[in-house]
Amino acid sequence: MRLRVELAPRAEMTFPDVVIVVDVIRATTTAVAFLEAGARTVHFTASPEAARAFRTRGALVAGEVGGLPPEGFDLGNSPREALAAPVRGREVAMSTTNGTRAAILAAQTARHVLLGSLYNAPAAARLARALAREEVAVLCAGKEGQPGLDDTYTAGVIAELLRAEGPLSPNDGAWIAFATREAYPTPLEALRRSAAAAALERVGLEADVPFCAQIGGSALVPVLKGQALDALAFVPYA
Repeated sequence: MRLRVELAPRAEMTFPDVVIVVDVIRATTTAVAFLEAGARTVHFTASPEAARAFRTRGALVAGEVGGLPPEGFDLGNSPREALAAPVRGREVAMSTTNGTRAAILAAQTARHVLLGSLYNAPAAARLARALAREEVAVLCAGKEGQPGLDDTYTAGVIAELLRAEGPLSPNDGAWIAFATREAYPTPLEALRRSAAAAALERVGLEADVPFCAQIGGSALVPVLKGQALDALAFVPYA
């Protein structure tokens, strides 16, 4: 079984099997939190405009541009806010700078797309190994086209958990992720040093970082169950 870690998305990437998309600060953590709070479906959209279009079906609209919710959005991209949001039984449409776009890239070719974060890392790793036939890929959303320390560290945690499930053949990206994981004594230290955390601090949302640094706070794994041109539908795996 191959283990592949991609440290940032590139348009030409293809994925033959299972992909875990990681945007730990904050989209994939927040998606898990929305589903934990009872949302029926979380839609990852290609743009704020595509997210707003879901209003016609009664969905709440959430996400960020520059860390803050765009004009007219109901909610931001905070997992702490998502857990307390009035979403039970409803759909949520999300648009974010990095995470939702990485998921849309993965969905173009992958057999299965999962959303992973530290918050659900053990569950995501177990499910990925159960679904995979030849390869598990971890696609880091990164930050604006470049690798991010926070996602690379998270990929290292998930890769270790995947390796614990059985033998794997890692690519160079996976070895980089392993080394990044080993370089920091705690998840919080790694995440706090990232550019993503610095960006949150600039807009007063640094309290989201400790939440995103929790390992295994949820056993829920969002899985892709439908897609349109500019949106993906994620539901809890069942």
